[in-house]
Amino acid sequence: MAGKLRLEGKVAVITGGASGIGEATARLFAAHGAAVVIADIQDSLGCSVAASISPPGRCTFVRCDVRDELQIAAAVDHAVKTHGRLDVMFSNAGIVGSVAGFLDLDMANLDAVLAVNVRGTAAAIKHAGRAMAATGTPGSIICTASVAALQAGFAPAAYTAAKHAIVGLVKSAAKELGKNGVRVNCVSPYGVATPLACEGMRLPPEKVEELSCACSSLKGPVLKAEDVAAAALFLASGESAFVSGHNLVVDGAVTMVNGTAARIIEELATRHV
Repeated sequence: MAGKLRLEGKVAVITGGASGIGEATARLFAAHGAAVVIADIQDSLGCSVAASISPPGRCTFVRCDVRDELQIAAAVDHAVKTHGRLDVMFSNAGIVGSVAGFLDLDMANLDAVLAVNVRGTAAAIKHAGRAMAATGTPGSIICTASVAALQAGFAPAAYTAAKHAIVGLVKSAAKELGKNGVRVNCVSPYGVATPLACEGMRLPPEKVEELSCACSSLKGPVLKAEDVAAAALFLASGESAFVSGHNLVVDGAVTMVNGTAARIIEELATRHV
């Protein structure tokens, strides 16, 4: 690709890399020179995505269920044994879970959401951090949080709680791993029409995008998985060399505005024109 390769010679593991934001990030990281390991439970899709990324061998797939710490450790070991190091961990795997209201909260569903989103993230940070510390690599660990970690109302209670926990893990890890030169950050996207979001909202991609645009303060662009991947690329690259413990929000300012108040003020202003 034209221009500077921002991850040339780097090695990255991306959990949940077979689709959605993870897939877009795998393609972008590889295009910027990184050797990428996709770690996912979607075997066929993961292999297909890895095979479609050129040059051959630039991207590989390993099966990884992030609920199992040993599988995350194995994915990290695969990257280190294959490429000699680990520079970037993008802990992106997640699930939405049930969309039932709080009064109908199912504890088994809560456990499942926390197991994937929180335990999986904690294990990814732990084992990536260990690998980076062992080789003296000043690496970058990035975790996918959400606007649901900033405000209620964007997602079900279990998912919202899980994303708040991820931000907490990132802050704690940034403090502890800083002594090893390892940076830890998260990226919090607004509504992206990924397979995960569409399944959770039970809406087709075009409807998810329509809702996202309607609520965003930033008019014109439509938020895509590639936009979140670009944010992850910044956090993975040397351009963010002194950024750690940060939550990079990609939301068109939707969390900066009280939507209800804004609509009331707009209506009042219109009446007095």
